[in-house]
Amino acid sequence: MSANVMIELIGVRKSFGNTEVLKDINLSVARGSVVALIGPSGSGKSTLLRSINLLTVPNHGFIRVGAQALDFFGEHKLPGDRELAAFRAKTGMVFQNFNLFPHMNVEENVMEGPVTVLRMPKTAARTLALGLLEKVGLADKAKAHPENLSGGQKQRVAIARALAMKPEVMLFDEATSALDPELVGEVLSVIRALAADGMTMLLVTHEMAFARDVADKVVFMRDGRVVEEGPARQVIESPTQPATQAFLSHFHNGLGPL
Repeated sequence: MSANVMIELIGVRKSFGNTEVLKDINLSVARGSVVALIGPSGSGKSTLLRSINLLTVPNHGFIRVGAQALDFFGEHKLPGDRELAAFRAKTGMVFQNFNLFPHMNVEENVMEGPVTVLRMPKTAARTLALGLLEKVGLADKAKAHPENLSGGQKQRVAIARALAMKPEVMLFDEATSALDPELVGEVLSVIRALAADGMTMLLVTHEMAFARDVADKVVFMRDGRVVEEGPARQVIESPTQPATQAFLSHFHNGLGPL
């Protein structure tokens, strides 16, 4: 086990009924690096991301996040609640939809996990929440309720809420896909800042220019398999596989100067 590898997947497979969605996935994410998962809809990207923190349970394979590892080879049992909670505590996940608690204000949304899961005193949790809201540019919205926020603001609160659990890695599942185009940039700027801070991140995205400029590695998936992976700029500017070339041909007009 390399200390420099923060996320490691070996032989991961997942089927829903007779449909095999993940087909023998092997993937590693280095500590402090950013890896972008790209590919057409239905290629297995979101299922892969959800398998890393066991929101989706693999049928087969090995998954490690930091020092926590789970083996799904042979006869396996789903981990108990305590082991599952310990495993998931290492990963913060941000979804397409914000999933904020509508009856809580922004500050309370960010405080909720540390108070209820980490048993953090409310005073400390409030200090943490306010610091994270400052980090994502929303210190002035601490007392606002989700219904009074834009989509971009809601997603930045969701990022702060995930960070409040002090994860070792962050997973982003199309974090900007539900946003109006003019709001995408404010969320990407937060992710860019996290990358600069050295947070290990794995993100599913259709923002190719962002993936090229911020990710260390790009992984192209199709039909449940990893088709191509490599340095971000190399894969996006000079893909070697025909499937990757065909996929990226739809984006090059929006990539700016290559």
